[in-house]
Amino acid sequence: MDKEHQEKKLRESKEILAALGLPPKQQNTRTALVLLSMLNLSPTKPWSDAEAHTLGITECMEWMKNHYPDISKGRKDPTRYAPNTRESVRKGSVNQLVSAGVLFKNSDAPNRATNDKNNRYHPSPIALKAIASFGTSAWEKHLEDFHTEWGRLRDKWAAERAAHLVPVVLPDGTVRSLSPGDHSDLIRDIVESFAPQFTPGGIVVYLGDTGTKWIVEKPEYLAELGVLVDRHGKMPDVVIHFTEKNWLVLVEAVTSTGPMNGIRVDELKKLFEGARSGLVFVTAFQTKKKFRQFAADIAWETEVWVAEEGTHMVHFNGERFLGPYDQNQ
Repeated sequence: MDKEHQEKKLRESKEILAALGLPPKQQNTRTALVLLSMLNLSPTKPWSDAEAHTLGITECMEWMKNHYPDISKGRKDPTRYAPNTRESVRKGSVNQLVSAGVLFKNSDAPNRATNDKNNRYHPSPIALKAIASFGTSAWEKHLEDFHTEWGRLRDKWAAERAAHLVPVVLPDGTVRSLSPGDHSDLIRDIVESFAPQFTPGGIVVYLGDTGTKWIVEKPEYLAELGVLVDRHGKMPDVVIHFTEKNWLVLVEAVTSTGPMNGIRVDELKKLFEGARSGLVFVTAFQTKKKFRQFAADIAWETEVWVAEEGTHMVHFNGERFLGPYDQNQ
């Protein structure tokens, strides 16, 4: 495969990213290759052959490896991305292209959760029309049309998205909104049903969201409890300070992955190692059917709460019910 053609197409792709309004940080090799993959444009294809190519993140990475194998040589952001760099492609490139109106996400099912393995992306029609004219006399006109039309769509979709957000009423009566999806529905159940039942009077000191993550964040409060929050650490979905018992209740909302298995418990113990409050580990499921799917993975000395049976818990322990296992607590 001709490296010269690969590099030429890459330079043009970066030029297009700049013209479409992507910030300088996203006018990079990785994002340029993601764009090419979603257009199904191999190095020798003209821009007029751009097409709507629907891909998931893994498929996108495989396409880049197969069609632009030489670009990685001598570069810091290679096309041969390992599986553990999948999130970098999604967060650093694909999400930015979605935000810019260049890609559409899940046209068949807009409410799929962020971490759903079935998420798929493809070029928006207005972006595709503009990009296909790159290098012709019609490019400037179609580029202007893209910016005008995307501005109108962005305003419309912002209103529609707000209408589908999941409202969560915190124990203090304030309301926060989460991204739409089953995961957010379960987080709402944890805050509005689990917390009053099992941690009455508790304070939600952290609440995560698949869209923007830090919905509730009280680092000063946690610091008083001996916890210095590492923003790069993988926080549980909900952290509640049960003040009556001085427990920190760490809750994972599981709809597809991530129960409190032994590895996850060890991670959280390290993340909260300075806590002066007892640590309680809880896995929350929406249904008993989902709980059965993960039952074999649940760690001992943790708890399970199922939203559809909200007044009961399952205790994976031997000597006590809900509570920390530090002998001093």
